[in-house]
Amino acid sequence: MTMEWDWEFVRQIMPTLIEGLQITILATILGAAVAAVIGLLFAILRMVAPAPIARATSFAVEFIRGTPLLVQLYFIFYVLPDIGIRLPALLAGVIGLGIHYGTYAAEVYRAGIENVPRGQWEAARATNLTARQTWIHVILPQAIPPMIPALANYLIAMFKETPLLSAITVLELMNQAKSIANSNYRYIEPMTLVGVFFLIMSLISVFFLRWLEERYARVDER
Repeated sequence: MTMEWDWEFVRQIMPTLIEGLQITILATILGAAVAAVIGLLFAILRMVAPAPIARATSFAVEFIRGTPLLVQLYFIFYVLPDIGIRLPALLAGVIGLGIHYGTYAAEVYRAGIENVPRGQWEAARATNLTARQTWIHVILPQAIPPMIPALANYLIAMFKETPLLSAITVLELMNQAKSIANSNYRYIEPMTLVGVFFLIMSLISVFFLRWLEERYARVDER
């Protein structure tokens, strides 16, 4: 028995799928913000913190990178309540995405910081800048712009992994599509539309990423 495409059904389910897409985009943006902050913190701790803290940070980074994101999401949402930490599903998802991708962003930050010429550090010390002023006004402004294309790449990867949030009951795009499909016993329309939405958003992100790469390539040539 074949199932034909039903445009009327598509019209009915589109508002629900768009709501799910909005949650997907929101989770991606918030997760990226958390990843940017966590990644920078991890990178700085590994580079300048006392040896015990640096080693502990390195172990944490490698442990998080070495375990699946899905396991981490389950731990945050289902295990932490056993010790009294209860988080809303979306917040748990954002934290999980942010911490997981923050460990990858940390390597990007580290590489960018190490590429800042040593003379910049020495010049900052020569002008009596504090460590905080050196990082904020000298090092990071030079280190971060070349990192943006790589960080944007991880943003695209994070967006593609948001369907995992359905495992912790976040009503993102995939969860909404599964709910519609299971309720109506029609899978072709909602699942196809999920693929189309992800494809469109991914293509937009890829074009944006290429624009960033070209922009900063021109800056480097100057």
